[in-house]
Amino acid sequence: MAKILIIYASDYGSTEKMAQAAAEGVAAVAGSEAVLRTAEEVTADDFLSSDGVLVGTPVHMGSMDWRLKKMIDTVCSGLWMQDKVNGKVIGAFASGSGYGNGGGGVELTFLSVLNNFAELGMIIVPLPKNTVNYKKGGLHWGVYGRSADEDLNNHGVSEEILALSRQHAIHVTRAAIALKNAEVFS
Repeated sequence: MAKILIIYASDYGSTEKMAQAAAEGVAAVAGSEAVLRTAEEVTADDFLSSDGVLVGTPVHMGSMDWRLKKMIDTVCSGLWMQDKVNGKVIGAFASGSGYGNGGGGVELTFLSVLNNFAELGMIIVPLPKNTVNYKKGGLHWGVYGRSADEDLNNHGVSEEILALSRQHAIHVTRAAIALKNAEVFS
């Protein structure tokens, strides 16, 4: 059984909906299980017992949510010191708004998130551009759910983004299973 830990922080519910969709994607892969946690709930044991991780955050001024950063600084620092998550896969997703339809700093957010997990020795699973609905909210870094219009009125994420979140979770789960079966990092 492959276990995929899905960690998220959410302000208005959009990132949480994407996390729930990701959990559905994990469950769609035979022999896998999703473990859904908020950033405040995650423990070192959650990381240790997982084969892969998906991390979701709202975009805050081109960076990740403070709750996610706190989890990285408190929970992950000890794992880093002991090399406990080397070789596990990591995928990312984010939601937000911003002016100009440019994503409000989402690429910087993805970089700030994935940089921390690369430091832990984790393997980044990108989102392929041929994934269905990629044009609606895909970046090679992961899924981006635009959750507000140009006037910053929150409308939540679309069904296409939720479908893309499910598909990205399937990619991450398959990668985790492949590495687990290969026992490359045992």
